[in-house]
Amino acid sequence: MSISLKKNSAWHARRGPVVLVIMDGVGYGKFASGDAVADADMRHFRGMEASCPSTRLKAHGKAVGLPSDDDMGNSEVGHNAIGCGRVFAQGAKLVSASIQTGAMFSGATWKALVAKLGVAKLGVAKLGGQDSANALHFIGLFSDGNVHSHIDHLKAMITRAKADGVRKVRVHVLLDGRDVGEQSALEYLEPFEAFLAGLSGGGFDYRVASGGGRQYMTMDRYGADWSMVERGWKAHVLGVGARFKSAKEAILHYRQEKPSLIDQDMREFVVEEDGKPIGEIRDGDSVVYFNFRGDRALEMTAAFEDDDFDHFDRVRRPKVMYAGMMEYDGDLHVPSAYLVSPPSIDRTAGEYLAGSGVPMLAISETQKFGHVTYFYNGNRQGKFDDTLEDYVEIKSDLVPFEQRPWMKTAEITDAVIAAIESGKYRFIRLNYPNGDMVGHTGVYQAVVCSLEAMDLQLGRLKLAVKKAGGILLLSADHGNSDDMYEHDKKTGDVTVKPDGEPRAKTSHSLNPVPCVVYDPEYAGEYRPELREGLGISSLAATCIEMLGFEAPEGYDPSVLQPAR
Repeated sequence: MSISLKKNSAWHARRGPVVLVIMDGVGYGKFASGDAVADADMRHFRGMEASCPSTRLKAHGKAVGLPSDDDMGNSEVGHNAIGCGRVFAQGAKLVSASIQTGAMFSGATWKALVAKLGVAKLGVAKLGGQDSANALHFIGLFSDGNVHSHIDHLKAMITRAKADGVRKVRVHVLLDGRDVGEQSALEYLEPFEAFLAGLSGGGFDYRVASGGGRQYMTMDRYGADWSMVERGWKAHVLGVGARFKSAKEAILHYRQEKPSLIDQDMREFVVEEDGKPIGEIRDGDSVVYFNFRGDRALEMTAAFEDDDFDHFDRVRRPKVMYAGMMEYDGDLHVPSAYLVSPPSIDRTAGEYLAGSGVPMLAISETQKFGHVTYFYNGNRQGKFDDTLEDYVEIKSDLVPFEQRPWMKTAEITDAVIAAIESGKYRFIRLNYPNGDMVGHTGVYQAVVCSLEAMDLQLGRLKLAVKKAGGILLLSADHGNSDDMYEHDKKTGDVTVKPDGEPRAKTSHSLNPVPCVVYDPEYAGEYRPELREGLGISSLAATCIEMLGFEAPEGYDPSVLQPAR
């Protein structure tokens, strides 16, 4: 049953479409040093910012449903907020609550994971029945970045596994260096291995078995590079890859080979003992993918679960009990088992606009295509109305982002301008990934270049929107390129590497993001001063009002203030 919007009789209909531009990873930095947004020649953006109604929006922490304001925003929760118009409790918060209340461990999935291993009874008092060859495996992003995962969730599950009598645990770590410090792997690994050692002994064997960088293996998304998943499968499942006596030895080895190597790009490692890998995944084992965010978990999930799988040769597919931390795709119900239910997001802007007969276009390149579709629509696959909606994916380049920092901005813009000129659409939403994807590389020159390339396209969009008599709304889903250097938390000074160069920061920022309204046929319906103190969830009501409708009940307020 479709839902529709009430028309606003006081709104003067524009000739052209409303175009929502998500400048991914573009915020307002608080440090002069390392703010690539401030350093870039973004004359088109600056010109609109100076001459048009503008404000700043919150894009992190509680404003997007995360546990605290110390938590950086990300593209997934950001697009959820932008598309649904309200703030929902998101993955990290839901998982933490499930662990704290014990709901995770009393659920059917956790019990099935333990039962698969043959543990006769819960509790360490009676350990009989578990075959020593059976292991509980954990695969996921190994940090406390709280964007895809959190190491505290992993530790809580491992602690509970021992309480439930699981004798053998193997952890397959995907090094971060992106949502946390670029060479911080040992800061997480060394205390974690001490934690595992403290749980081992007396019949228990808990160890790190394999790993590598998140941008090198396992965590691909949107089918951009299945070879990453294959490398992860070989290391985690088959025990195939460079062998080391420990994870620490592997990290030190790779850093000695290339001192500037960022953790996210670390090559694979397999921990061996007596010449054999210690953590192959075999029949009878249980596996938990402990990322709570779905986009970089779906492909490895498919490798474990899909019968008809042709992306690479799995060699063997072990018969295991597999579970995700959350349901990664609510429409396809993937994975088949999961530990925590995701937020139930309804009444999205896309659904309302489709129900109101608004023709729409969603477009980006591969890296962010799912964000302007799946995440914008409240973690929903597919369209609300095939006759009203068009989705366009521009294929991303398969090269490191710092080598093509302009990415596909020109191609996206070509398609959007053609769409504007066609007169077919009333609402167009697009994502320029540059500030985020290039920002994650830590290569400052490339980030500045990426932003200037994007700005050139903003200039083209402005002219097309003016000609068509539409509205251009510029914003972002979170900050990143506005905070490219690590700073001392107490003094604010830039931290430097031994060679004296600034230490790159590759994670998202906690900074506010722009909201600029370019409305060349403004008819006085709203005040030139936009509301302040709002979050990016207010963009949904803003777009709905610009299209001549009243925002739905319960939506966070629009940035537009009614004219006096």
